[in-house]
Amino acid sequence: MTEQFDPAYGVAEELSPGLRRIVAPNPSSMTFKGTNTYLLGTRDLAVIDPGPERAAHLQAILNAVGQDQRITHIFVTHSHVDHSTLARPLSEATGAPVLAFGPSGAGRSEIMTKLAATGLSDAGEGIDTAFFPDLTLEDGAVTTGPDWSLEAIWTPGHLGNHLSFAWDDIVFTGDLVMGWASSLVSPPDGDLTDFMASCRRLRARGAGVFHAGHGAPITAPMDRVTWLIDHRLSREAAILEALTKTQASTTDLAQLIYTDTPASLIPAAKRNILAHLIDLYNKKMVFPVGDLTETATFERA
Repeated sequence: MTEQFDPAYGVAEELSPGLRRIVAPNPSSMTFKGTNTYLLGTRDLAVIDPGPERAAHLQAILNAVGQDQRITHIFVTHSHVDHSTLARPLSEATGAPVLAFGPSGAGRSEIMTKLAATGLSDAGEGIDTAFFPDLTLEDGAVTTGPDWSLEAIWTPGHLGNHLSFAWDDIVFTGDLVMGWASSLVSPPDGDLTDFMASCRRLRARGAGVFHAGHGAPITAPMDRVTWLIDHRLSREAAILEALTKTQASTTDLAQLIYTDTPASLIPAAKRNILAHLIDLYNKKMVFPVGDLTETATFERA
């Protein structure tokens, strides 16, 4: 799937009638070719994930608005900097309100709130700490335009305030489900317990296509979300097997399990392992030797 995705930056490409995508010029090991910004509608337009605060990307979005069109809504799946920081400049340029689940930190689980209070901080894709929506969307909230209707689906896990949006049989999945890579889950803002529940919820709901925050459309979405669930279960099994033999820290486990991972991605791997360990701790399957911290050594129950 990754070889088939080579978008031109700044170009509004039609994906289906009434839906276009502009890819932001922010490629990296965490964002693939860049952040996908979606424009939905033919008259009153909804923007889904305005993207990073880049002047060129803002101009590309504004250039995609026809003479008989206007941007009326700006939806944000979650407040990582590559998705949300352009929301306020775009709102100021168009007068459209920003809609999201809530500010950064909203939707955190109880255990993650406690860990954040002890000093555990995000080490992943960068939290947009200044983000706030003009309008908050509860799970199941429906917003409509003349020729579109979006249902907000609260899908925490990658981030506590993560929303997916359903448009008919299409679901915009943000960074929860992507085709080019498995999602990063980095505590305390990423929560694997929530992540697995959100993936299972999307699988139970069904869809024809997933449009993710990065990468190409996912045309076999149920296969992809099932793969993602199974992938996480295999990581869990590997962690438990390793802890059967010895006590280990996240660093130890990353070296044992992520043997084919490039060095640049090992920090992300360690955060994913920490997310697994916290999930397993919640399920009383592993325990830290001492306090529950990022550097703790863990053992099987």
